[in-house]
Amino acid sequence: MKTRGCAENEKLTVSRRGLLGAAALTGLAGSGLSTQMAFADPGYTGDTLVVLSLRGGFDGLSAVAPIGDTDYYQARPAIALPKSQVIAGDGTFGLHPALAPLLPLWQGGTLAAVHAVGQHKPTRSHFAAMDAMENAAPGDSIRTGWLDRMLGVTGASGPMAGVSLGHAMPARLFAGPAPDVSMASIDSFTLAGDSAKRPIADALRTMYADAPPMQAAAARAADRALIATTTQRSATYAPANGAVYPATDLGAALRDVARLIKAKAGLVTAAVDCGDWDMHEGLGTAVKGQRMFDNLTDLANAMAAFAADLGPEAMKSVTLLTISEFGRRVQENGSRGADHGHGNAMLLLGGGVRGGKVYAKWPGLAPGALVAGDLAATTDYRAVIGEILQKRCGVGTLSEVFPGVSPSTFGLAVARG
Repeated sequence: MKTRGCAENEKLTVSRRGLLGAAALTGLAGSGLSTQMAFADPGYTGDTLVVLSLRGGFDGLSAVAPIGDTDYYQARPAIALPKSQVIAGDGTFGLHPALAPLLPLWQGGTLAAVHAVGQHKPTRSHFAAMDAMENAAPGDSIRTGWLDRMLGVTGASGPMAGVSLGHAMPARLFAGPAPDVSMASIDSFTLAGDSAKRPIADALRTMYADAPPMQAAAARAADRALIATTTQRSATYAPANGAVYPATDLGAALRDVARLIKAKAGLVTAAVDCGDWDMHEGLGTAVKGQRMFDNLTDLANAMAAFAADLGPEAMKSVTLLTISEFGRRVQENGSRGADHGHGNAMLLLGGGVRGGKVYAKWPGLAPGALVAGDLAATTDYRAVIGEILQKRCGVGTLSEVFPGVSPSTFGLAVARG
């Protein structure tokens, strides 16, 4: 997915692609969308947590429009979502019409939104905001990623403790002791250059057979990951229940996540990157062919296919949530876009989600309620995730994952029995 936004975001995309080049030199090559996955011990009984990062600064004010706030329409005379076009409107909020593929899930009570969420210390820098979002421990000396810490709490130690697919690796999320490997997709997951004539995998096994654990760790982790995905690579996969994934990077990534969940591989968490949300210009109106409309259509179709593919029974043990480094400013700019902002919206999908509504401590969009021109974040994004971790993933205290954070009290999820 091509990124069109500010220069910093373009530089960030190139930088992340460069990381893949370095990874390929160690043996594992990939291209395309970034996805990371982690597998746990068979004893894990919580939900599979799918974290979908909407990179570039997702405009929650377009996706989940505050149609009951008159200041919204004053601030965005050209790009505000008209009340007549929203779906699932409740008089206060309404979903963008491009999210129509998700409407049955909303009406069925498995899809919800949380509005006015954000980070503890807002910044409009992509670099700083992404780093802080993935580390999720501001003001602390912790340097690991929050998904790595989650894996530590759940006891995940399988051969695929962390897997990165593609060029935009969310490295900070899994930074830490959990092993990780890179793959473009399940089917293309091989050691670079490995073949019958050049058995690199066999050579690595022999080379590191008697090596000290510290030196052999990376090679052995890669070998275990290759073995663990052998069955999936050798089998032709057909989505179930008539699910049709869009022919996009996001569609392919969620298809592979569903594939691993249905294979009962013990998947604990998957992190998927989806870019091109940095809409300084041309965000557009709510019609096909406009950037926001088309991106939301891709997002909705991919998420809807993922839910259909898994089916209601499997979705009972899956929670997918979206995060983004920051939202967009309330005031539209002269290019019919919106610049970097603060408060944002999250989407949550899963069998344990109490859906069909927008959860929010809404601060309003009156000039005096804004924070430097931005929607105030009245809920820490980590608190939302924390409620899911406790109720759906079996995490007790949040202190080891999100230091100093208490879970939200929205009641947005049903506790597992």
